[in-house]
Amino acid sequence: MNRLKLALVVGFTVLTAACGGSSSAQGDGATSTIPERPATAVDESEQKPPPPSEVSIPDDVEFIGGTSLRNEVAQAVAPWPTEWDRSTVDLSEFLLGIPRSDPRDVIQPIDLPNFEPISEADWLDEREPGALVRLDGEVRFYALSILTRHEIVNDNIGGVPVAVTFCPLCNTAIAYDRRVGDEVLRFGVSGLLRKSDLVMWDFDTTSLWQQITGEGLVGHFSGVRLEPVSTAIVSFGEALEAFPDAQSLSRDQGTGIAYGRNPYSDYSSSERPFLFDGELDPRFPALSRVIGLSTDGVDKAYPFSLAQQEGAINDEVGSTPVVVLWGGDTADALDTTEISEGQPVGTGAAYDRRVDGQTLTFLPAGDDRFTDEQTGSTWTTVGHAVDGPLEGSELEVVTHRNEFWFAWAGFFPDAAVYE
Repeated sequence: MNRLKLALVVGFTVLTAACGGSSSAQGDGATSTIPERPATAVDESEQKPPPPSEVSIPDDVEFIGGTSLRNEVAQAVAPWPTEWDRSTVDLSEFLLGIPRSDPRDVIQPIDLPNFEPISEADWLDEREPGALVRLDGEVRFYALSILTRHEIVNDNIGGVPVAVTFCPLCNTAIAYDRRVGDEVLRFGVSGLLRKSDLVMWDFDTTSLWQQITGEGLVGHFSGVRLEPVSTAIVSFGEALEAFPDAQSLSRDQGTGIAYGRNPYSDYSSSERPFLFDGELDPRFPALSRVIGLSTDGVDKAYPFSLAQQEGAINDEVGSTPVVVLWGGDTADALDTTEISEGQPVGTGAAYDRRVDGQTLTFLPAGDDRFTDEQTGSTWTTVGHAVDGPLEGSELEVVTHRNEFWFAWAGFFPDAAVYE
């Protein structure tokens, strides 16, 4: 697919296809409107855990940028009440991903998600990828075929308000706790991009947030970082096998969208990311995948190509002993028109390799299984022990993303890369 055609597909199809995620009126081409804050975003009748103690609103954010917004961006955001003088980034880095006046939520997030038992989600092929989110013993699967059309699901898992996010242009799926101090935020799609990554906005203050890092970039919450929630991209078949009692995001979201078709056809095989403004790091192909891991304040990338060769990578990041497991034939959600027919890219996930105080060393055992040297137990790519002395144990997910290389290098240019 040539560059012009790709731009049309990604720039126009996202607008038209994803707009169906709002209401039937919008599906007819009506101008989008900013939805009122959902009264049921947080169930006040439930006992809510206290907000993360480390989250605070800085009162001394320094304006670093010094440059103005680009003209097309300035025109599009003119109605926004954003506090533009509170910024941690250069404002000229923002690009207009959706060429509309006031593009907020033209791509509609899901605010009141519907779920079904994962065992009943027979409309999903076992190869289809999704974001597997685990929180306080509750497990939910969010198919990328739905997330590509909405990019954000404002959810509530076990009393914890969570935003499950996915940026198709960077292939990053990560969930965040939506609480900042005493505030519970509703997140939407701003229509802006920075380094090709989704820029989110919150309904309360119209602050802008970076999807990959969870960082508040501009506005009242500038400088705040959201707390990540355990997330991994796995195949539907892997999720079903490991968590047969989990809930899966239903295709019945009242949108009329025929989920399962990829509006970013051939994107992952292109040479340059869409609307990426900057130099590409030549060490790996721009749209090759890496497992980008962040823990103990340390970031490190593990290229899929090397993870595939080794199967299991035992490492230490910061003070955390980690293992990166790779296996399966998980489909590429950004390849063919039908997601279930996408080329196999596999599952790459990162875990803390300590179980009950013991640090394990993992080895590939074939058939997408792994063994640990210490007990001889058998493990799966989703971190489940399915045989041996540790059967029934689960590895703790370490914060990571399966982003494209250009995105990792753009946001973590000084981070180590596994060799």
